Amino acid sequence: MACFLVPATEAIVTTIVAKAVKSHEAKVKALSEDKLPLSKKITRLSGFLWGGSGLLAFEHLWHGEISPFFPFLTAANDPSEMAVAFHEMATVGTSMAVLVTAVWAVLTVVSDKILKRKPKKTAKLGGDAV
Repeated sequence: MACFLVPATEAIVTTIVAKAVKSHEAKVKALSEDKLPLSKKITRLSGFLWGGSGLLAFEHLWHGEISPFFPFLTAANDPSEMAVAFHEMATVGTSMAVLVTAVWAVLTVVSDKILKRKPKKTAKLGGDAV
């Protein structure tokens, strides 16, 4: 019913944090060439979260759980249904947000390790062949 609200909230927070970090990085200007800037990493996380939240919101709209009119969530019309929606946000929404963040963290560590690797020097092909 409302599970997409938790990753959407995290997406809002990460978007704000990414903008703040980017402005700080512009002031410092001391970025390493072998690493992605932190603002770029956080922007990727917010992209993952916005994309997933958007797809989930569309799915809930498709199934009639969201309406384009206030109170937007059809569960908000009945207090007993809101209890179910809060439970879904606490369990499903939180687990989705944690999973997306964990996958992003693994991808970030892997990409940092790949970027740290130096290319090996290769022998020239047209050199001193005997």
